[in-house]
Amino acid sequence: MRMESGKNPAHASRQPDGGATPVRGRKLGRDFYARPVLSVARDCIGKLLVHRTAQGEAAGRIVEAEAYRGPLDLAAHSARGLTRRTAAMFGPPGYAYVFRLYGTCWAMNLVTTAQGEPHAVLIRALEPVRGLDLMAQRRHKPPHSRELTNGPGKLTQALAITGDDYGRDLCGDVLYLEDAGMPRGRIGRSARINVGYAGDWAAKPWRFYERGNRYVSVAPRD
Repeated sequence: MRMESGKNPAHASRQPDGGATPVRGRKLGRDFYARPVLSVARDCIGKLLVHRTAQGEAAGRIVEAEAYRGPLDLAAHSARGLTRRTAAMFGPPGYAYVFRLYGTCWAMNLVTTAQGEPHAVLIRALEPVRGLDLMAQRRHKPPHSRELTNGPGKLTQALAITGDDYGRDLCGDVLYLEDAGMPRGRIGRSARINVGYAGDWAAKPWRFYERGNRYVSVAPRD
C-alpha cells in the first residue's frame, strides 16, 4: 500500500460544460476526510476531483457519491476484513481506494474517518469542468456528452484514474479534491446502487446526489 504523495507526479463561473475560465480552488486537507463517512459523502458533492497526468489535467465537479461503513456494512468491501485488496480502507483517512469494478473498469473511493475504521466514499458521477477535450479523447465521446462522466467507471476512464492510484495520498499534488466555491444545487438521498446482496444494508439512504444534474448516473425515484 502506497502512503506517500507524489510517487507519480477550477473554480469557474458555473459553466459545467467547460466554457468558463478555470480558477484554482483550495485543495482540501486531511481534516476534510478525517470525519464521519456520511458527512464526507454529503460534503464532497460540489467539490472538484482533480487528476494531473503526463497528458494534462482533468477535473470534474462531484455530483454523486455513496458512503460505505465497513466492516459491519455488508455492502462494503471491508466487510470481508483486512485483505491485500482492502488495506487502503483500513489506513489513515485522505487516501484513495481504487478497485476493479465488474472486472472491466476502475472505481475511485475516498478513505475517511480514522485509521482502523474502514470507511470510504465511492465517487459515482462528475460534472466535467477542466480538461474536457482530454476526457473526450479518453472516453471516445463528444466533449459535452453526458456519457463522459456519468458513472463510476466512466469518470475514472475520463480522468485516467487506475490501479496505479491505489493508496494515493489525496493531500498530494496528483489526485485530490478542491473546494472552488462552485454553487451547489439541492442534495438528494437514496439507497445505494446495485448492492441488493447486502440484505438490510441495501436500504440505507447513503447515496447523495445533486438534484437535477444531468450527469447523475441513475435518476432518483422520488
